[in-house]
Amino acid sequence: MRRPVIAANWKMYKTQADTRAFFSRFRSLAAELRHCDLVIAPPFTALAAAVEAARGSEIAVFAQDVYWEKEGAWTGEVSAPMIAEAGCRGTLVGHSERRHIFGESDDQVHRKLRAVLAAGLSPIVCVGETLTEREAGHTESVLRRQFTSALTGLTAPEFSRILVAYEPVWAIGTGRVATPEMAAAAHGFLRGLAAEAYSPAAAEALRILYGGSVKPDNCGGLLCETEIDGALVGGASLDPVAFAAIARAAK
Repeated sequence: MRRPVIAANWKMYKTQADTRAFFSRFRSLAAELRHCDLVIAPPFTALAAAVEAARGSEIAVFAQDVYWEKEGAWTGEVSAPMIAEAGCRGTLVGHSERRHIFGESDDQVHRKLRAVLAAGLSPIVCVGETLTEREAGHTESVLRRQFTSALTGLTAPEFSRILVAYEPVWAIGTGRVATPEMAAAAHGFLRGLAAEAYSPAAAEALRILYGGSVKPDNCGGLLCETEIDGALVGGASLDPVAFAAIARAAK
């Protein structure tokens, strides 16, 4: 049975002081959440505060993005070795906001993924279709392209370190949520792609999270689907009580 993962993506929210206050409240709530893995992805400026606040707990701190070069004249970018040195265990890669707002390509997602793996970090690779693509019946072709482009050429041990997050772009920050059946179908398709590219055993072990306006009042139906192995939570993860309630539902 795959162990659930509940991951928080704070996006461009929370200062260092906010981060310490969150953990001060959340750590007591997290003590009962031993049935799942917990991930917090704060903004770069709060990574050190989060790592320190999480010390001694099972809460993993991830970055929200990464650059594929180790060092160089890349103003404003942060490398995977820098993230690892800060105490992070992993990072998001290819979040839909990076793809659709900042123009990140499938090839760039792949290069970031390779850099993350080379640094010994765990990636959460994000994939998902827009509303236009879904309405045109292109969901599976988009997922196939994104999955194949990002994960091509990996060894079996490298693939075993990856998590995937299915986040339909039309459901992120909109209040719209894919039905449990819609999400489970997409997850099943992605698992089938993993079986084709690697092996049925690797596909069975792959943990696939759902992301898209996940909240305490809608997470129960999503997380009870056997194909859904957890959640990548945006706005609701900013509140420690709400985030703990979502994690509690992942049983």
